[in-house]
Amino acid sequence: MAMVLLGSGFIGFLFAPLGLGGGLLFAPLLHYGLGWEIDGALLIVSLGLSATVSWGSGLRHRKEGHVSDVRFKQSLVGALPGAILGVVIVASLSGSFDVFFKTLSLGFVTWAIIKTLRAKDQTTQNREPTMLPLRFGVASGGLLSSVLAIGAGAIYVPVLRTYGGLESRKAIGTSLHIMMVILPISILTHFVALDQSQVDVLASNLLLILSLPIVVIVAANLGARFGIAKVSEQHIMQLFVAVLLFIGIRYVLDLSSEFL
Repeated sequence: MAMVLLGSGFIGFLFAPLGLGGGLLFAPLLHYGLGWEIDGALLIVSLGLSATVSWGSGLRHRKEGHVSDVRFKQSLVGALPGAILGVVIVASLSGSFDVFFKTLSLGFVTWAIIKTLRAKDQTTQNREPTMLPLRFGVASGGLLSSVLAIGAGAIYVPVLRTYGGLESRKAIGTSLHIMMVILPISILTHFVALDQSQVDVLASNLLLILSLPIVVIVAANLGARFGIAKVSEQHIMQLFVAVLLFIGIRYVLDLSSEFL
């Protein structure tokens, strides 16, 4: 349990400056660290931790002025229905979700790496938004958020940069604000779909579940403060890609072990 708490704090600190909720690592931490099945109960806890990161870091980004309220409101139109559809998909795949989860995670990470590398040298600040791909992109992020228990910042950030016309820091802050709304809604929708055995898992681990957000929100706030004050925009995006590459390699190894 101590290692899970320590790992969660590290994830919160690492992901906060990147505009990510941290679910890409929270989910496997709970799966491998505690032996939980990848199901609705695990997704709820991972989403809760991602929401904690998004609130801890998002409020810091707002204080620093790195949020576009206009793009935030426009993005919710796509992200909200996407998140609800994602919960429906998870519920329909009950009992056969593990391989689907890992395969989709790998595809998602690959897309995010390619999109970020293509966008990183572009000057997008003050460009007019392209609304259809913006809303489709954030809708995809909302759906993946519910299915993979992630903040989906790896989707939101490049979409906001490429189609929303935002520079990197403002895209990150806006991404976090989208998560601050979408993740609680996704958690509530998942909870309605839980069966009794999944509710029992949550109840039997209540102390840990209540302790994790406290550790994460302190670490996320420190991470956001360090990232905003000390790390250049270029270094933030380089670290973003490096973390995604590490995650992608991990999922390739996981899936290989499933089929070999």
